[in-house]
Amino acid sequence: MVSKTDDIPASVPGCNPVMDGAEDGALQATGASVKEPCGCAHSADTAMVNGDAALPEEGELKQEGNCEADGGEDSNEQEVIVIQDTGFTVKIQAPGTEPFDLQVSPQEMVQEIHQVLMDREDTCHRTCFSLQLDGNVLDNFAELKSIEGLQEGSLLKVVEEPYTVREARIHVRHIRDLLKSLDPSDAYNGVDCNSLSFLSIFTDGDLGDSGKRKKKGTELEQIDCTPPEHILPGSKEHPLVPLQPQNKDWKPMQCLKVLTMSGWNPPPGNRKMHGDLMYLYIVTVEERHVSVTASTRGFYLNQSTTYTFNPKPANPSFLSHSLVELLSQISPAFKKNFTSLQKKRVQRHPFERIATPFQVYSWTAPQVDHAMDCVRAEDAYTSRLGYEEHIPGQTRDWNEELQTTRELPRKNLPERLLRERAIFKVHSDFAAAATRGAMAVIDGNVMAINPGEETRMQMFIWNNIFFSLGFDVRDHYRELGGDAAAHAAPTNDLNGVRAYGAVDVEGLYTLGTVVVDYRGYRVTAQSIIPGILEREQEQSVIYGSIDFGKTVVSHGKYLELLDKTSRPLKVQRHKVLNEKEESVELCSSVECKGIIGNDGRHYILDLLRTFPPDLNFLPVDGEELSAESQRQGFPRQHRHRLACLRQELIEAFVEHRYLLFMKMAAMQLMQQKANKDSNKTDMPAISETSEAQADGSVDATQTAAAEGATDNNGPTENSNPTTSQISTESEENSSKPTTNGPVDPAGTRNSECKSPLEDPKSREVVLNACKAVGSISNTSFDIRFNPDIFSPGVRFPEDAVEDVQKQKQLLKDAAAFLVTCQVPSLVKDCLDHSTLPMDGATLTEALHQRGINVRYLGTVLEFVDKTPAKAQLEHFYRIGIIELITRCAKHIFRTYLQGVELSALSAAVSHFLNCFLSSFPDAVAHLPPDELVSRRKNRKRRNRVPGSGDNTAWASLTPSELWKNIAAEAQSYYHFKIHCESVDQVVEKYGLQKITLLREISVKTGIQILLKEYNFDSRHKPAFTEEDILNIFPVVKHVNPKASDAFHFFQSGQAKVQQGFLKEGCELINEALNLFNNVYGAMHVEICACLRLLARLNYIMGDHPEALSNQQKAVLMSERVLGIEHPNTIQEYMHLALYCFANGQLSTALKLLYRARYLMLMVCGEDHPEMALIDSNIGLVLHGVMEYDLSLRFLENALTINTKYHGARSLKVALSHHLVARMYESKAEFRSALQHEKEGYTIYKNQMGEAHEKTKESSEYLKYLTQQAVALQRTMNEIYKNGSNASIMPLKFTAPSMASILEQLNIINGIIFIPLSQKDLENLKAEVQRRQQLQELGKGEEPAEDGPLELEDKIPVD
Repeated sequence: MVSKTDDIPASVPGCNPVMDGAEDGALQATGASVKEPCGCAHSADTAMVNGDAALPEEGELKQEGNCEADGGEDSNEQEVIVIQDTGFTVKIQAPGTEPFDLQVSPQEMVQEIHQVLMDREDTCHRTCFSLQLDGNVLDNFAELKSIEGLQEGSLLKVVEEPYTVREARIHVRHIRDLLKSLDPSDAYNGVDCNSLSFLSIFTDGDLGDSGKRKKKGTELEQIDCTPPEHILPGSKEHPLVPLQPQNKDWKPMQCLKVLTMSGWNPPPGNRKMHGDLMYLYIVTVEERHVSVTASTRGFYLNQSTTYTFNPKPANPSFLSHSLVELLSQISPAFKKNFTSLQKKRVQRHPFERIATPFQVYSWTAPQVDHAMDCVRAEDAYTSRLGYEEHIPGQTRDWNEELQTTRELPRKNLPERLLRERAIFKVHSDFAAAATRGAMAVIDGNVMAINPGEETRMQMFIWNNIFFSLGFDVRDHYRELGGDAAAHAAPTNDLNGVRAYGAVDVEGLYTLGTVVVDYRGYRVTAQSIIPGILEREQEQSVIYGSIDFGKTVVSHGKYLELLDKTSRPLKVQRHKVLNEKEESVELCSSVECKGIIGNDGRHYILDLLRTFPPDLNFLPVDGEELSAESQRQGFPRQHRHRLACLRQELIEAFVEHRYLLFMKMAAMQLMQQKANKDSNKTDMPAISETSEAQADGSVDATQTAAAEGATDNNGPTENSNPTTSQISTESEENSSKPTTNGPVDPAGTRNSECKSPLEDPKSREVVLNACKAVGSISNTSFDIRFNPDIFSPGVRFPEDAVEDVQKQKQLLKDAAAFLVTCQVPSLVKDCLDHSTLPMDGATLTEALHQRGINVRYLGTVLEFVDKTPAKAQLEHFYRIGIIELITRCAKHIFRTYLQGVELSALSAAVSHFLNCFLSSFPDAVAHLPPDELVSRRKNRKRRNRVPGSGDNTAWASLTPSELWKNIAAEAQSYYHFKIHCESVDQVVEKYGLQKITLLREISVKTGIQILLKEYNFDSRHKPAFTEEDILNIFPVVKHVNPKASDAFHFFQSGQAKVQQGFLKEGCELINEALNLFNNVYGAMHVEICACLRLLARLNYIMGDHPEALSNQQKAVLMSERVLGIEHPNTIQEYMHLALYCFANGQLSTALKLLYRARYLMLMVCGEDHPEMALIDSNIGLVLHGVMEYDLSLRFLENALTINTKYHGARSLKVALSHHLVARMYESKAEFRSALQHEKEGYTIYKNQMGEAHEKTKESSEYLKYLTQQAVALQRTMNEIYKNGSNASIMPLKFTAPSMASILEQLNIINGIIFIPLSQKDLENLKAEVQRRQQLQELGKGEEPAEDGPLELEDKIPVD
């Protein structure tokens, strides 16, 4: 969701960065200092306390919190200081260069200095050297603080070392990386964590410098402001090519024609004994062919040619320690181009070059020439498993790495940072390796471990990772839905792994799990439990069931470990019957298996039912759902029986029940008090009501009770301090987004309930309230779910009947809660624009944040359809329809691809896209020419690659058939009717854009297409040919480990900012940024959010250059980590444009806004509330550069959109009218100006009343306009009367001042500055706190200003 708040969503798919030492070094070198200490240790210390006290939702805090409490203040101060160890400077002397200074920090390793030197322009060509201090060689892996005699000003010498084969290879690889450093092909091909970024094209390089350069002449005339035609409001064309503007730096400067390994490798024995390590073959730009020997002493020319081997040195041999030095001597072009290439490389912003933590794929790419590349070729052949060149001991033992990092100590902050950093790094490496392995498996490059079985049943091991395909083999899932269940199980399992990982219980281990969808197959990659392959599964499982509950075993240690997770995950301990009719206790679902590995660790796997079943999609004979669910047509048949509720829903449901519990208890206590006062005891009445509520129809009566309770909240506060104290606590809790860990009301609050429970009447009150909300305990609030209810094959003992009944009711209530509370609340959030989805991904995120599964998409759309304010939800409805259609198409595409053999892949994909998007009625597939199709069809094909089927059934698909299938799929999966037979009808009926459909389907299925203009609407030829399909990428799901401490700092910082303490907030967020960098490295979606908020604070506090620099980083990072056209990136572009304008860089601001508008048009089209904001911004900036006519087009479009989505009476519309009026005034068209300002005035008067300053301002402006109009009319009359010799009064036309425009820009972007005295500030803080309390008491229903201010903007706004 691109929520307007700066919360970090709980799970941003695929965003988690890693950074090797290399990049660390690079960052420090380039001066993007990551480690800025935050003022003083004290403020950070209070933050720690805040971080813990304010956020009791973290499952982990229970273990982590203690150590802080014990040591009290001191330990905290200590901790924070440790991180901010101050740096010092050393001098570095490299051969052939002047000594230079380098800033280092004591925690760095010597290795990191190596990396910095390999990145610096003047020393980048050296890789094989040691650093020496007073003649002693420094150990690469030593921390600088442990080196004797190393201090401020020490001189480190760079000493060239002799090569080994490994070092020579690393050197060649590094030189090749330097030659390719500006080449974007790795980003297009989605390798080595490269990804695209285009910001620098719009800002002409780095903003900081250009800002200083351009300031000198800010004459407005030089700016060309006309946007390209397709960006103007109302334009019908949506070109694709501008998505990736051509970067002039990418035109490759050729340094060499060819650099490859020579065919004479490896050196024969007699040459080895002369020190030859390997041979290279090089062709220079001047067409000189040379053969080079890499020897222990360096590189030299030898006398070999392509066909004769003569290893003797040539004369001259140009022996040089580095390959660059050698080539510079023999090729002048190399010398010249290499130097300028390195200059350009170093000028790029570090964020453009650092690797992202997880691979981001681009769905479009230009035609890139395939160049010769020795390293790439070598990598492909040697199938380097897990970077064995860099790690002694060959392949990595992933399981050992994943589990050891979990076992690292976590007592204090530095330990936790180290641990989280290690966990994060291993996870991202594992995800990369698993993705490569899964692709290798589907491409047929890995031998199965059971090669005799048919393809679907095969399993694979590669690089210590176990791979299985998402098919129902051995009828394992037969009763649960066969292949559909086998396809859903891996993602459910991954959610389980994620949940247990977040709870992070010591001693309980889960497997590294990655789910990869590639070429129509779903592959699950898992780390391997030591010893599991040697024994039978029956022997190894000591907890849980391997046959869905027929036989069940349990184990004391597992119960003890899982019990620790039961509260945060809301899982109830329960008993089930095994095959011998004995009852067995479990603390998880029966499928969850416990296995003790040979390493003695307790592993749990198969966590696919961690969360309870979703009864809306699980029809059970003889069970009735609640009336609300039934009214909406539930329960519905689903493809499989594994439909679970999401963790977010469970959290929200428990939170909802907790509030009910508090309100009921408070109400009854009040009644008691009232009764005491009047000496009556009407207790029975109350218990009756609560009995009624505990009865089936929970929801309706409860909500009524709850509403009753709200009104009476006043007196409660005096009546029973304890209860009201608890209630405010819970409210605070609920107002914080519970992203990481479960909110645990019971745990944190049991202790506080003690005092009133001494009194039997109060105890009865609590008992009644517990019963009413379905708590499993009678003395405190505690809701948990039994995940085995309704599992086929699971039986419960006799004595648990009542409990099982209770649990069934709870599940029905949760299912009803989803339909009756969560869906309406999502729609309400969209109506008041606090939730603004822009594309499929952000829509899905919005659903997930509220715990709504995507299978409810049809239900949500129907709900929107019936909403009275449907017109204001048109954008949401349209995005929902696109999402629904492309998901149906994806389901069909999956099975379609499974029948395609590799040689026909591009033909098949282009044919599918033609059927899906092209108006061409009879799309015909191009079959590969005969000679390529295997003739030997009669051979037994047992060991074929999955999908190497000789079938051409895919070629017979037609557009009408595909759209029929899509409609059928929408009906059967989403229970939603699409009445359309072709793409053109759909586009017409729902107002969609084909380019948006193309983007959504490509992103969802991993297709990469050629960047060019497609003619979708031609009825004479299909839009796509097979040449247009460039690649097919995997779609990867994995766990995103979190930086918990950094996240607490970030949240406390946000809270401070909201209370108006900007300075403190800023410090906390800076601290959070340091910690995020410490854990994630430099690139991560959460760092992006941090930078955005920082930039915003810098801006509000008046530091515009700093705001610009932080926001530039945020944009680059969003492009690299989320994608160049992700909705988040669009918003970052808008913020950056505002700060550019404030810094006087008008043309840059316009370019950025045009870019944002272009991306927005592509992602969701013009008809979207956010477009009004972009257009108001563009209109204002154009007004500032006096492009009045253009400006008017954008402002009037913004007015139209605002009127549509906010209603004609909203304050946003009044502001839009005012902007348009100012525009007309500048054009001296006073009549139109008056008309618009009157509209605005009417709205202000009706909404705010006569006395409000806005209304007064507006009426003043009306008077001024009227005077101007009268003056103009006089002048005109004068001219008519006296002809040319009239004495004309010069009219006052003022070009708008930049300040007034900036003021308007701030207002529309929700940034409001109020000049305040100290006294005002105090009142304001009091007011803000008062309002927060009101809101928390559920009374925050007063009409807020229309279009709620964004989270981070509740700063001085009275």
